[in-house]
Amino acid sequence: MYSTVLVVDDNKEVLISLKYLLKKTFEQVLTLASPESIPQVMNQDTVSVVLLDMNFALGLNTGGEGLFWLEKIKQLHPEVPVVLFTAYADIELAVRALKQGASDFVVKPWDNDKLVFTLTAAIDRQNDIRTLAEVEDEHIRAAVDKCNGNLRLAADLLGISRQTLYNKLKSIR
Repeated sequence: MYSTVLVVDDNKEVLISLKYLLKKTFEQVLTLASPESIPQVMNQDTVSVVLLDMNFALGLNTGGEGLFWLEKIKQLHPEVPVVLFTAYADIELAVRALKQGASDFVVKPWDNDKLVFTLTAAIDRQNDIRTLAEVEDEHIRAAVDKCNGNLRLAADLLGISRQTLYNKLKSIR
């Protein structure tokens, strides 16, 4: 089971539907009818993923509000994946959203299974990010293994001196 999802949509029926759907997968489902409280809620609760509608003002369907709040969330909590959600989707808007840091883009009406998969996959991808030190350690181990423990060959393969390789090996053991 996943921790907390924050759903932000101005349609109360959508919020109710998603609360019922997502409570099977998430320990906590937080809902907001307006994006104005996003910073406050995210500072109070540890949110695993945000499902964010793109349009809140009546009659406006450009997605600009969603992009604004996506940017705000990414400034305050860059580690939290944001999945954007809209009934007024087009490829250009989806590409803009992804370039601005959205994890994914879901079109209304949604498929329940696909929506849940999209949210959990966004969390899983975020959790898969490793530090550069972890990647370097793994790469060094692989080079040493490939060279059957021969540090001279491994250093040559890595393009570093034997002394540098020796020092790096001391720090990862």
